Amino acid sequence: MSADVKTKDSEIIGAMFTAGAHFGYQKSRRNASITPYIFGVKNKVEIIDLEQTVKMLDQAKSFIEGIAKLGKQVLFVGGKNEARDLVKLSAMSVDMPYVAGRWIGGTLTNAPEIKKRIAKFEDLQKQKEKGELAKYTKKERLLIDREIANLDTMFSGIVSMKELPKALFVIDPRKEFIAVAEAKKMGVPVVAVLNTDCDIKDIDYPIIANDASVSSIALFTAEIAKAYKAGKSAKV
Repeated sequence: MSADVKTKDSEIIGAMFTAGAHFGYQKSRRNASITPYIFGVKNKVEIIDLEQTVKMLDQAKSFIEGIAKLGKQVLFVGGKNEARDLVKLSAMSVDMPYVAGRWIGGTLTNAPEIKKRIAKFEDLQKQKEKGELAKYTKKERLLIDREIANLDTMFSGIVSMKELPKALFVIDPRKEFIAVAEAKKMGVPVVAVLNTDCDIKDIDYPIIANDASVSSIALFTAEIAKAYKAGKSAKV
């Protein structure tokens, strides 16, 4: 390993420590698959081995860069309160689709139905923008506005997703188990930030780290977005 690589790894590990990425959960919550990645215990909280985490992050970033070079999409997923805004901002920074709320069942496995609902959302939005809803009564317009707001919440982040993404980037796959299951069924690789309570076996590119801290989530979402940008700039 070159001195430059060692320095770079030391810097990112330092940033991880500062973000609290090394904090796992109590041993009683540990998934057995995570055992090899535990460094120790402090105040009953398990400490994640960040030297292994940085290697995982590098592998995940290389994979994401490769997708970007091909001009393909990565779907960012994170519905927990701590992750929503960060997932949305990171995805938008690289013009990628995102689900920053409740995962809608069938998003990957029932694409035709999802596309119909997105088309309806887009149609209603266009009608509203053109003033074409004026022909309806006040009560009818109120109901339509509510429908638009509901569809916006569910689908605005994936309007740009015209085909299956080439990967999912997930914060907390234990919480987003439906998304992970759909990705697995459809053969879509999953990159995920996962804490010590998660099962590593269904994740293609795991990044074991604190997935509940805002600062930790911010670090990893930014790193993945940065990797996508790097790959896009080197697009083949």
